[in-house]
Amino acid sequence: MAKNTDVLVVGGGYAGVMAANRLARRQDVSVTLINPYRAFVERIRLHQLVGGSDDAVVDYREILGEGVRLRIDTVSRIDSAEHSVALESGGTVGYDYLVYAVGSGSAEPRVPGAAEFAYPIAGLEEARRLRPVVDAATAAAPVTVIGAGPTGIETASELAGSGRTVTLVCGGVLGPYLHPAARRVLAKRLAKLGVTVLDGPGTTVTGVTRDAVLLGDGRELASEVTIWTVGFGVPDLAVRSGLSTDAVGRLLTDETLTSVDDEHIVAAGDSAAPSDLPLRMSCQAAIPLGARAADTVLSRIAGEQPGPLNQLVAGQCISLGRRDGIFQLADRADVAVRFHMGGRLAATIKEWVCADTVRTLTGEARKPGSYGFHRISGGPKRGRQLEARRSEVSGTAAEGPGRP
Repeated sequence: MAKNTDVLVVGGGYAGVMAANRLARRQDVSVTLINPYRAFVERIRLHQLVGGSDDAVVDYREILGEGVRLRIDTVSRIDSAEHSVALESGGTVGYDYLVYAVGSGSAEPRVPGAAEFAYPIAGLEEARRLRPVVDAATAAAPVTVIGAGPTGIETASELAGSGRTVTLVCGGVLGPYLHPAARRVLAKRLAKLGVTVLDGPGTTVTGVTRDAVLLGDGRELASEVTIWTVGFGVPDLAVRSGLSTDAVGRLLTDETLTSVDDEHIVAAGDSAAPSDLPLRMSCQAAIPLGARAADTVLSRIAGEQPGPLNQLVAGQCISLGRRDGIFQLADRADVAVRFHMGGRLAATIKEWVCADTVRTLTGEARKPGSYGFHRISGGPKRGRQLEARRSEVSGTAAEGPGRP
């Protein structure tokens, strides 16, 4: 009788759910998904939770395959030597293969007062904690959103669309990923929503107090509710477990997403750093990375060589409230091009994308192995990046200590 293979998926976000569902395609593979929440968190809707237009959760019964066992818990440490994980509730769980998909969260703010007086929004508990604070504030109460990436823009737009008095502090450029042409359109649409945008030199936040935000140029902004959307960090589970990571804490892997330390550990999503060249943190990257990670595990179980990462990106969708948005197209190097769309069409595309992430996970649950987007070539960009990295590493090694 063939040996049953136990696969443990740590993390139930976009990458982890895709990986777990896909792994269930083999009858001789037992899949356990460990996650701290009983419901799947739609992180791309957390700004809607804060604004009151969505609860940003989906029942796991809707998106997990029948062959996947869900265990509500948190992994406190991975013991790669023993092929087991320790749980915060106590006890251990063994595995033959582990998919590391712990995702990302809010980066720890280093600005004085931000940790005490600003509200992050990258996680479900954070968004739920912020929601009643926003509800308790009057419509005229000044709300300050710090950070001009997609999360900051969407949060500011959502709150302004519900009648709030919102200032968006960019700390630099508004929508840095966007093409300048799309950025100009975005600025006009935010102004139409009533969002005050502070960008350019001098808008770096230097301090946060209970009722104000301090800027680098000396301005002090009154702020009854301050929302922090600057940057993402990753859990330190890999670091605590003695596994090799990049400078941020993402698990270092090769191009098959296999840990550089142990071929029984495969990473996916925001917490993966393939060849120390991680993809942009997004559900757009996480879902195909989850599929690639599952394929790597299944290939190893079958005694085959896993295929390398070669992922396509499409651009970025940003919602501006419920009736407007920006859809920015990108080239295969994930660089924004001039083409973009705005208005109701962009809002419709954004909503379709949000809904389609759940449909994609559900489709893989019902028919494991049916997803195939991760097999579409991302073009030569990845190869050029790897070649440049190899040259960089070789040059550093050749110079060595004490060489000119």
